Amino acid sequence: MMDRSRFERAESLPDFVARAVENHDLWASTLRRASLTPEHAARAAALAGTWHIVVLLEDWCGDAVNSVPFLHALADAAPGVTLRVLERDRNLDLMDAHLTNGARAIPLAIVYDDAFVERGQWGSRPAVLQQWVREHGLAMEKDARYKQVRTWYARDKGVTTVEEVLTLLERVATHAPEHASAQVAGSNA
Repeated sequence: MMDRSRFERAESLPDFVARAVENHDLWASTLRRASLTPEHAARAAALAGTWHIVVLLEDWCGDAVNSVPFLHALADAAPGVTLRVLERDRNLDLMDAHLTNGARAIPLAIVYDDAFVERGQWGSRPAVLQQWVREHGLAMEKDARYKQVRTWYARDKGVTTVEEVLTLLERVATHAPEHASAQVAGSNA
């Protein structure tokens, strides 16, 4: 599935954004403004180990536009973390091995150790937002729901996404290599 060669062939987020078409301006704007809180930056800098994060995404995905640039900022702040992106629809083998309730939900961030053993995953949106969508948003018309989701992301400024993924990285960094894949509770629902 994932190995060093496939990871190295994957794009950096800035390269993906440079060739994005459908939401280029939104991707570029979010990437420019994505930053970490001082606490998150300090925790990222202190993260032990070497970690590779592969994010499955697509240009059209609003959740990806609003979260992946913040994961890029997290990886930039963590000396042992490298992030690459792959388009979901061109990597269905990887996507289909990580379905969410039978769906190809993105973005999906998969964490690998230095030997490319999968250690955890996050996606497709922050747990609190996903809970709101399930409990309230699905009852709304699509346009109204997406307006609320976009408002939530704008107010959150990536803080919840970074917290969930950083917590996942900290947890897997403290587990022995023989431990199974870890997941942030509720994040991939």
